[in-house]
Amino acid sequence: MNTIRRKTIFIAQAGIIAALYVVLTMLSDAFGLAGTNLVQFRLSEILVILPFFTPAAIPGLFIGCLIANLIKSAHPLELFGAFATLAAALWTYAFTIAPLTKPIAKWLAPWPAVIFNAAIMPFVIRNAYGVQGSIPLLAGAVALGQIAMCVVGGYILLFALEKRKNAIFGQL
Repeated sequence: MNTIRRKTIFIAQAGIIAALYVVLTMLSDAFGLAGTNLVQFRLSEILVILPFFTPAAIPGLFIGCLIANLIKSAHPLELFGAFATLAAALWTYAFTIAPLTKPIAKWLAPWPAVIFNAAIMPFVIRNAYGVQGSIPLLAGAVALGQIAMCVVGGYILLFALEKRKNAIFGQL
């Protein structure tokens, strides 16, 4: 495949993933799942497993999260949420190329999002929105929502997509 075609496919996949992330976040918000609740259930978080299939998911998830957070709150500290998503996406993709983790990458894929969000978002929640509670309590609340969506939902999506990964994502 030539370089221009590869770059075009990469940009298209990243754009589609970003758009899906925004739409699923807004849908979650419309149903009261991702508002200002302490435990959030963002449907968009199931997409965090996509770096397992394509590196285009890395910028797609970051841009999608950034846009969704800007639309939802526009609080400057929400930028840290987008960077947590970026770090998680990079880590998830790293599992697919590292020799030691490659054989078990699909089992590891959703966990970076849980870890990074539970580590970073309690500080955003406390400082941006004034939510009271200890950092460990807030981290537990964030982790609960992330486990529900990233791990449970993520594995469902991963196994559904795995059968058709070449048709959907092709080769980059």
